Amino acid sequence: MKEKSKQATMRLSGKQRNFRQIIAGILATSGTLGLATATVALKQRSDDSEHPVINYTKTETTDPISRLQKRIDSGEFRPAYYGRHGYLRSVLEALKIPVSSQMLVFSKTSFQHDLISPESPRALYFNDSVSVGWVQGGSVLEIAASDPQLGTVFYTLAQNRVTKPRFERQTNECLQCHGGGMTRDVPGYMFRSVFARADGQPEFRAGTKLTTDQSPISERWGGWYVTGKHGEMRHMGNVFAKGGEEVTLDRERGANITDLAPLFNTSPYLGKTSDIVALMVAEHQAQTYNYITRANYLTRIALDYDAQLNKEWNRPKDYRSEGVTRRIASACEALVRAMLFVEEAPLTAQITGTSGFAEQFARQAPFDKKGRSLHQLDLATRLMRYPCSYLIYSEAFTALPPLAKETIYRRLQEILTGKETGKEFAHLTLTDKQAIHEILTDTCPDYATLATRQNKAGEQH
Repeated sequence: MKEKSKQATMRLSGKQRNFRQIIAGILATSGTLGLATATVALKQRSDDSEHPVINYTKTETTDPISRLQKRIDSGEFRPAYYGRHGYLRSVLEALKIPVSSQMLVFSKTSFQHDLISPESPRALYFNDSVSVGWVQGGSVLEIAASDPQLGTVFYTLAQNRVTKPRFERQTNECLQCHGGGMTRDVPGYMFRSVFARADGQPEFRAGTKLTTDQSPISERWGGWYVTGKHGEMRHMGNVFAKGGEEVTLDRERGANITDLAPLFNTSPYLGKTSDIVALMVAEHQAQTYNYITRANYLTRIALDYDAQLNKEWNRPKDYRSEGVTRRIASACEALVRAMLFVEEAPLTAQITGTSGFAEQFARQAPFDKKGRSLHQLDLATRLMRYPCSYLIYSEAFTALPPLAKETIYRRLQEILTGKETGKEFAHLTLTDKQAIHEILTDTCPDYATLATRQNKAGEQH
């Protein structure tokens, strides 16, 4: 369906849930609420990222930034300092983050908001595990990295020349925005679309929108610059909000822009684009990482709950209560849905980027025996050619508790082999399912092992 409207207003909506409610559900569905249950409940902290088995703020990180810091400390790597960009270029090179991933946001929605405007947008760069933010004249680089056990970890790097630069971990200030309902109640990534005025100030009275791969193009990129072709589809980027009681955007004016030079001076930036494909990939990645962290947290907390009850009630150590099993399955199911792009907003026109990001991204391994990869893009009717998230190869996914991973792999195989016939997976054709199953069998050893085990069990029956 064509998006005919050139003006629109957006309202913020949605329900927020937290892990305390989830754990309360476990308590309520796991049997008699006796003294042992009350004891465990009293131990539960108000913030589940600080649950004893997670301990987000005090646990040592093992993400790509912490590893890079160790290289700096040992003298193995000395970041180079480049004028107004400071350590930006050197950090990107060390982390293998392509400049083609550059995304530019002009709304004042960062803690360095005083320096951000349509004339001086904030630049973001990313790969499969780290994102880096740079602001003209800013005192620090802003970094978010995916830690295998903690979720998203936030850092700053001071932009002054020193012998051994140090990434400083940030917690409370970042988690004020990156630790609530918009990040699935875990420390996570967040993309927002806002109605931004000509000075970059968001019109919050008009609402904001969390942006994911489920968001229609018409609700994306308010407050962002966007370069690329997208045919008849219209988004919120490249233009400013106007109006009094009703805030409006001239979407037509911001459509299909491939050159940002007429809008602001692009010379201070490493790239000249804010690539539409990079934006779409980053949005999927942000949402899926948050679901990975949620599945990790909830599984570990639930297993700890059972472990304490097993000890107090003299049950076998590996006993799993029905309520805990259901809650883990629920968290894993949400991740499976995110990985398989359930309810992804369809594209009604071809998407074409401007920076070369799409081509670079699609060349990433691993490839199956037929040369196919989960990094390959579609961009005609949907984002990915084979709609299963490439983050299945990420450190964060690999580090999920074994019970969670086996639950996820089992669900994927049920869906991809046709045993699951639920309507929510109807967007996957038989060809899609077969291709994804074959790719995972060739490139994901744990998935292949489970498939082989299930095939043998089927033959025996």
